[in-house]
Amino acid sequence: MTYVVTETCIRCKYMDCVEVCPVDCFYVGENMLVISPEECIDCGVCEPECPVEAIVPDSDDKAADWLEQNRTFSTQWPNITRKGEAPADADEWKDKPGKAALFSANPGTP
Repeated sequence: MTYVVTETCIRCKYMDCVEVCPVDCFYVGENMLVISPEECIDCGVCEPECPVEAIVPDSDDKAADWLEQNRTFSTQWPNITRKGEAPADADEWKDKPGKAALFSANPGTP
């Protein structure tokens, strides 16, 4: 099992999860984070830290559409080990559904 960042993270990117990860398996994109399934040790400490509940175990139905994106972009985006600043409009986006179309494949800045 691994944990997966879902579309709920898009445009929110609060990054509270990054600070608690014992293996630094988060990678940063322009408008969301992903978890490397090869590096995740399934400890689950990141899941309750996410204020928008964007992190789910891969056994959750919500993870199905995002597991491959996490796998793919964790090999392309830079690793992030410290919490950064959330986007200025993160609170405006945190409860909006259907953000998948807003996904950006561009890397972010750690």
